[in-house]
Amino acid sequence: MIQPNVLQQGDTVMIIAPAGPPVIEHVLAGKKVLETMGLSVIIGQSVYEKYGYLAGNDAIRLQDLHESFSNPEVQAVFCARGGYGSGRLLPHIQYELIRNNPKIFWGYSDITALHIAFSQYAGLITFHGPMIEELGKGVNSLSLSSFNQLFYPYSTILPAAECITTTSTCTVSAPLVGGNLTVLVSTLGTPYEIYTANKIVLLEDIEEEPYRIDRMFNQLHLAGKLNECAGVVFTSCHDCIASKQSLSLQTILYNYLAPYNIPVLFGLPIGHIQPNVGIPLGVTATMDTERNTLSIPSGVKF
Repeated sequence: MIQPNVLQQGDTVMIIAPAGPPVIEHVLAGKKVLETMGLSVIIGQSVYEKYGYLAGNDAIRLQDLHESFSNPEVQAVFCARGGYGSGRLLPHIQYELIRNNPKIFWGYSDITALHIAFSQYAGLITFHGPMIEELGKGVNSLSLSSFNQLFYPYSTILPAAECITTTSTCTVSAPLVGGNLTVLVSTLGTPYEIYTANKIVLLEDIEEEPYRIDRMFNQLHLAGKLNECAGVVFTSCHDCIASKQSLSLQTILYNYLAPYNIPVLFGLPIGHIQPNVGIPLGVTATMDTERNTLSIPSGVKF
C-alpha cells in the first residue's frame, strides 16, 4: 500500500464533490477551517454544481477527481459531502493516474466506493473522516483534532463500547478496510467488490433499521465475505431505530459472526456520529478484545 506524503504548512489542497451536492455556505466555512490549519484551498467545479441528487453530471465530477490527482500543486483531496454518486464513477476512473500521483484522500459515507476502489486498483492508503461540509457546520474537538494526523506522526487508539464475540486470541492485526455498510454491500458482484480476506473490516451506517442491517449481513454472508475476514469493527449506526419486535444490532452481529471465531468490536467514535474520528484505511490495525480497543498507525509518509 502507498502512503501519501504528510502535509506541510502552505500546501495546496482541493475540495471536490464526487457524490451529492453540498451546501456551498457550509463548504466555504469548512474551507476557512482548512485555511486556519495553514493550507491553501482550491474548490472544484463539482462543489458548485447540482444535477438532481448529484453534484453535477458524472463528467464534471470525474473531471474534478482526475484534476485533483493530476495537478502537481495539490497535495491532498477532501470530499465536500457524501449522499450518492461516487459508485457511478468507478468504471471511468484512471487508477494509474492515482497510483502515480498518490495524495491524501479524505471522506466517508458514499465515498466508501472510492476508498475501496483506490485501495484495490491504485494501492493507495486513504482516510475515512469528516466531510468539509460537516467541518463548516462545526465538529467537536476530537473530530477536528483527527486532522492533525495529516501533519504530524500520529497513531490512534480508539475505545469500543463492547466486544461482541470472544476468541482464543486477544489481539488480531491485519489491514483495515471498509466504510459504509450500505455502500460496501452495493459493490458485491461487481469488479469493485471489496476484498475481505485476512482483513479487519470496519463498518458503519445511518438510519437503517436492524432488519436492514440483518439483510446486508446476510448478503455478505452469502457472498462469502464474512468467513474470509480477520475481524469486524462495527463502529456505529446512527438513528438505526428498532421496533419493539426487533433484534438488537449486537445480537445480529453475534448471530452472523460468532460461528467464524473472529473478534468483533462494537461502538467506536467513527462514522455518522459525533465524535467522528478520522482514520486511515489500508494500514495494518490491531484489535484488542481484552482492552476493547482498535489501534491504528499513521497513514502518511514523513
